[in-house]
Amino acid sequence: MDGRVTSLVTRMSGAVREMAVVDGEIAYIRDPIFGIVRNRVHAEVCKAMLRAGGDPLVDPILNYVVECQNPDGSWNEVHVNYNQPSALITAFVGDALLEAADRYPHEEALLKARDYVLAAEKRPGYFLKSAQYTADHLNVDASCGAFLARYAERYDDRDARAAAMRAAENVVRHQRDGGVYPYAVDKGTYPYVFDLPCVHYQGVTMYYLAKANDVLKEDRIDESLAMGVQWLAAALCPCGRFNWSGSGLSFAYHLSGAYAFAHASFIYASRNNGRYREHAGLCLNRLEETVRGGLALRWEPSSWSSLPPSVVAAAKVASIGEYPVRHRAFRFGYAVYRQIARRRYSETAETRSFKALCRLLRIRSSTVEPSKNFPDLFMTSEVLDCLSQSGIWGNSHETGIT
Repeated sequence: MDGRVTSLVTRMSGAVREMAVVDGEIAYIRDPIFGIVRNRVHAEVCKAMLRAGGDPLVDPILNYVVECQNPDGSWNEVHVNYNQPSALITAFVGDALLEAADRYPHEEALLKARDYVLAAEKRPGYFLKSAQYTADHLNVDASCGAFLARYAERYDDRDARAAAMRAAENVVRHQRDGGVYPYAVDKGTYPYVFDLPCVHYQGVTMYYLAKANDVLKEDRIDESLAMGVQWLAAALCPCGRFNWSGSGLSFAYHLSGAYAFAHASFIYASRNNGRYREHAGLCLNRLEETVRGGLALRWEPSSWSSLPPSVVAAAKVASIGEYPVRHRAFRFGYAVYRQIARRRYSETAETRSFKALCRLLRIRSSTVEPSKNFPDLFMTSEVLDCLSQSGIWGNSHETGIT
C-alpha cells in the first residue's frame, strides 16, 4: 500500500479495534452512537485487517458473524430503524468470508450465502436488496455480482460466474449518457423512481463493478468504467472536494465515504490512465481531513462561511429530476438541513429536528439524520474496505500484475 494509505488504515483499524468486545471465541463491535451491531461493519473491518496482513481479532469476529447467519443463508441489514435479511449485506459478508477462506475457512456458511444471493436475482442481473427495498439499485447488482464473481473464481462455479456477468451487464446497460450510473432504475417500493446521479453512489457502483471485472475481465465493462470515472473526475474540484450540486440523492449528500469509494475507483482507473492517480490523491487528502480520532465523520465537514453558496447548491440539488412540488420542497429542506448538520460536531446523535421536518412535510423516511456531524463507525468501515482494496489495486499496477 501507499505509505499514506497504510498510515490511515492503521490509525482507523486501531480505533475500531479498541471498540471490540471479546467474549471467548467470539468478538463483535458495537456502534458507539446507535448501540447496534452491524453485520456489514464486521465484514468491512475484517477485509481491511486481512489485507493489511491479518489480525488476531478477525477469527473471533468471523465466528460471531457466522453465528448471525439466518437459516436461509442470508445476513440481516441491521439499521437503527429496521433489521431484515438482505442480499446486499449477504454479499458483503460473503466477500469477507472469501477474503478469509485460506486462514479462517467457513465453507458451509459461504456456500449458503452463495445460494441466497443467487436466489435474490429476480430478473436477469437485477438482485433484490431486501423485502423493504425492491427497486433495482445498480449498486446492489454490482455488489452481488462482485461477490459471485469472486466465489466463481475460487470454486470454479459456472452458475455464479454467469450470474455475476448478468449483474455487470445490467449495470452497464443502465448507464446514462455522460457515464452516470443512476441510483435506481425502477420504482419498487419507493414513492418515486430515483433515477438520479449521485457522487457517492457513482463511486460505490464503480467500486463493486471493478471488483467484479477483476474476475470477469470484460472489455465492455472496462469501457463503461472508463466513462463512469470521467463523470466522477468532472465532479471533483481542483481543491479536492466534490461539487455536489449535480448529485440528486438527498440521503447520500456529502457522505464522507464518497471520497473512499472514489479513491478506490480512481486507483482502479489509473491502471489504464495514470492521470487518475492525481484524483485519487485529492480524495485521500480529503479523507485525512475527515478522519478524527481514528474514525471518519459521517459527513465531510465545512466552514460556516461557505454556508450561503451551499444553500444555493441545495436548491440545484432539489431541482434535479421530475418530482412533485412537495417532494422537491422536502429535498431542498433535507439538503439545507444536511448542510447545517455537517458544519456542527457532536459525539451523540440527536434526530428530533429531522423527524419534525418529515412530519411537517408528511414524508416517510427510513434514514436517520442527526442534527450534528459525528464520528461514524459505519462510514469508517466502508473507508477501511475501500482504502485497503485500493492498496491492492495500486500494488498490482506497480508490479505489472493484471
